[in-house]
Amino acid sequence: MQTLYDSDTYTVTHMLANAEADGGVATDSLKTERFPDGVPLMARHGFEIVDKRAGKEVYLDGSWAELFQRHIMAWQVNTPSQEEVEDTLEQFAELAQNPVLVH
Repeated sequence: MQTLYDSDTYTVTHMLANAEADGGVATDSLKTERFPDGVPLMARHGFEIVDKRAGKEVYLDGSWAELFQRHIMAWQVNTPSQEEVEDTLEQFAELAQNPVLVH
């Protein structure tokens, strides 16, 4: 898990679903141990976007995560303003249905 963005309005976290408990990513030798029959380990990375104002979060995986990843790669090439980042996050945050709960 890695926080990519944190402002007064939004937090974006990159979730590494296949990461090991110690924070590392599964290696080929570890995959062979877990899946001796050659069953591949699917990468299920995703992004959690928390809208702090609305108190809701959305988890993007699959094609939504791929689309969001394209935005991140574009931001690395052309550094956006905070307003541009927040506008993009607002579009994705509209998908948020889950309330953020703190235990």
